Amino acid sequence: MGTGLERMDAPLVTPVRTGNIFEETMEALLQAIRLGQFAPGSKLPSERDLAQTLRVSRTTLREVLAHLSKNGFVTIRRGRYGGTYVAQPPPPLRDQRVSDLDHREVADLLTLRRVVEPAAAELAAQRGLSSAQADQLSAAHSQCSAGKSSQFRPLDSRLHLMIAELSGSPRLRAVVAETRDGVNALLDCIPLLPPNLEHSAAQHEAIVKAIIDSEPDTARQAMLNHIDGTAALLRGFLG
Repeated sequence: MGTGLERMDAPLVTPVRTGNIFEETMEALLQAIRLGQFAPGSKLPSERDLAQTLRVSRTTLREVLAHLSKNGFVTIRRGRYGGTYVAQPPPPLRDQRVSDLDHREVADLLTLRRVVEPAAAELAAQRGLSSAQADQLSAAHSQCSAGKSSQFRPLDSRLHLMIAELSGSPRLRAVVAETRDGVNALLDCIPLLPPNLEHSAAQHEAIVKAIIDSEPDTARQAMLNHIDGTAALLRGFLG
């Protein structure tokens, strides 16, 4: 039996596009909830149909739905009338701390970050690191990966600012620091999701390796992939 999605002028959710599968799936479902395409109290399409629409695995979809349930956006019911239902009412998708931000300001901040942080990673890889610098960068990455979830964001910020420092441009480092401060204010308003932390750790490893191995193009692309994943989560939760 079909879901009825094919009768809409446009699908309720759009297929996931990049390597940030978990983050983009979360963004797509939160956007559909926020825009009322999945109304409060309504039942989501079947797991099979929704996974096909999103073009993701059912394993990924289940993981996303589990975290949406944990954070109060959906409820998962068992039995004859089981399924996944949008919470009624769903929790607010904005925190008071960012309620006054204009959507354009958030988009501009994320656009700026998408420009400056990949550039910093590329420049750091181009310059080449001394043994001491490589050891410091590796240590910062290890501490971020091994830290508790409550420590993740400050350790994550430290790693990103170290990469900006290694670019050799004080002005670029200052812009990265300012941008990071704004992004952290947004990140503080969304939940920490273990799959995203695991994904971030793997992306950090790719970034650090490319910088230490003096591979600027790889470093830029790895940082870009990482930042796009974070942006997807922020767009999903904050709009």
